[in-house]
Amino acid sequence: MNPCQSCYKDIQPADRFCPKCTRDLFGAKKKITAILSFNKQEYVDFRREFSGNFSISGVQDKISLTIKDNYLVPATAEGTYILKPTPALEVPQFQDDVPANEHLTMQIARQVFRINTATNCLVYFNNKEAAYLTKRFDIVDDEKVAQEDFCQLLNMTEDTHGKNYKYDTSYEVAASVIERYCSASKIEMEKYYLLVLFNYFFSNGDAHLKNFSLQQTPYKDYILAPAYDLIATSVHFPNEARTALDLFENYESKSFQANAFYKRSDFLKLAEFFSIKPERAESLISNFYENEEKVVTLINKSFMSREAKKRYLFLFKDRQKAMLD
Repeated sequence: MNPCQSCYKDIQPADRFCPKCTRDLFGAKKKITAILSFNKQEYVDFRREFSGNFSISGVQDKISLTIKDNYLVPATAEGTYILKPTPALEVPQFQDDVPANEHLTMQIARQVFRINTATNCLVYFNNKEAAYLTKRFDIVDDEKVAQEDFCQLLNMTEDTHGKNYKYDTSYEVAASVIERYCSASKIEMEKYYLLVLFNYFFSNGDAHLKNFSLQQTPYKDYILAPAYDLIATSVHFPNEARTALDLFENYESKSFQANAFYKRSDFLKLAEFFSIKPERAESLISNFYENEEKVVTLINKSFMSREAKKRYLFLFKDRQKAMLD
């Protein structure tokens, strides 16, 4: 038996994906190979030639893909998948583990904490180098779904706020877009709060404004888009800040002043700012302790290297300690 390259479920050695993940990723009757139809150099050449044509944003190397004759192939337009291989720029630690890290973090969010995430998996170039693949959730039945990230909703651009614009605010201020645009704001606010907690417990120091979006539903209202770009960045960048944004705009606790990092009391105060009841916030935080065994199981099943797994688990346990107060 070997693990499904999406959900880690044990499957037959000849398979790469379990039946459910095959349906979720590629459709009911698709039998897509997990080995890409092009090699890494062809990926580099394609990205260089068509980089101006892509509609996907972000600084990490990525291209759009589509399905043709049961193969995933590069697309200059109307791609329904996004491929993210190992970064071209040097990463301080565990560079080859970046795709497997993002895959693991997304699976933990979905399977353990029931966070709505983009459908994702690992695929491979023909030299066995891993790449992270995610299915686009802003395209449904070949139609583009209305969606805007929090930078757009807050009217923050490089022209208005400088090069650091994605980080130039707080999670408190960012929450204002939910109150403004979501009719069921209490429900969406709790989802947003859970995402902020998740990014902290799983050492994602790059959860900036463009990594949160609102999406229009068929009923023309707006909800939080499925989570994306969830990755334990501190595995690779050990000296980065614990959060991409400050929690608060003006508030600073005595605990933060004394320790220079956020603790449980700070996140409970953030819940208060979000009008989330204290007992509900405590319950959400407690989930990150009660589900430790499930987290460890997925880490061990992941496709990361042994040393990267150790680092990932160490960081999770370190954040658990920080949140004990």
